[in-house]
Amino acid sequence: MAKVACIGECMIELRQAPGGLFLRGFGGDTLNTAVYLARLGFATDYITALGDDTLSDEMIAGWQAEGVGTARVARLKGKLPGIYMIETDARGERKFFHWRENAAARQLMDLPETGAILQSLAGYDIVYLSAITLSIYDEAGRTRLFAALKDIRRRGVRVAFDTNFRARGWPDLETARRVYVQAFEAADIALASTEDLLPLYSGDSSDGLLARIASPEAVLKLAEPASIVRFGGARHEVRAEPLTKPVVDTTAAGDSFAAAYLAARLGGADPLAAAGAGHDLAGVVVCYPGAIIPRSAMPPAGTPKSRKASK
Repeated sequence: MAKVACIGECMIELRQAPGGLFLRGFGGDTLNTAVYLARLGFATDYITALGDDTLSDEMIAGWQAEGVGTARVARLKGKLPGIYMIETDARGERKFFHWRENAAARQLMDLPETGAILQSLAGYDIVYLSAITLSIYDEAGRTRLFAALKDIRRRGVRVAFDTNFRARGWPDLETARRVYVQAFEAADIALASTEDLLPLYSGDSSDGLLARIASPEAVLKLAEPASIVRFGGARHEVRAEPLTKPVVDTTAAGDSFAAAYLAARLGGADPLAAAGAGHDLAGVVVCYPGAIIPRSAMPPAGTPKSRKASK
């Protein structure tokens, strides 16, 4: 069975409920992707750092219940997870508020066990991370991680990078742009969106944004329900199927797209069919509140259908 490692941060999630109340859960972009990958039948480990508190214990138990491996989760004495709050408008669009400056995950690249964790990445078929992952580490931590990614690519491991952008995670846009360039160069697969990249490269066209991505395989999700897929030197447009239910919450739309795309590629599907699978799962996820939909709502697993695309 193919194995995937997802690197990042899971936080305590506070989500709006009726009456001005909030529901507590757990979430994070790469963690959401890990859960959906596990549900799609792939052996998936989550790599992060947590505290030694009861909330961190709950996270571990929840991930294990979803089939996500936790052997590579570092536990730090006296530390806590970060917190984020989701605010959604009438159209289901979301805004995030974060409290994470002292979260345990920020120390993952600076621990006694960091070397062993990075060496373990050579045992996976795909290693997945996001721009949010990179934003929580300092310059030395990112350098250490990029060196490890370069090493495992030489050993045949594919690296997938998601451009998930949160401006507050970066000291300035110039730093973010520089790290994105490094990440695109370090990745075999780039999962991008105009929503993520236009704040960094204002005024660029879709073709201009794609030209900035050095990764040999790239998906650029558009503002409309479609994506541009570039591989083998050619670009193709893949359109999403129309939704049959109203959009409730767009949280984790991109995370679930990434999971379905990578699952399809690991299963032997071509990038066009993989993009279609990504759109299909994301189209289900946005019809439910929160990042992780009920198991009963998951579409049946199977070989993604082939997609017609326009160049």
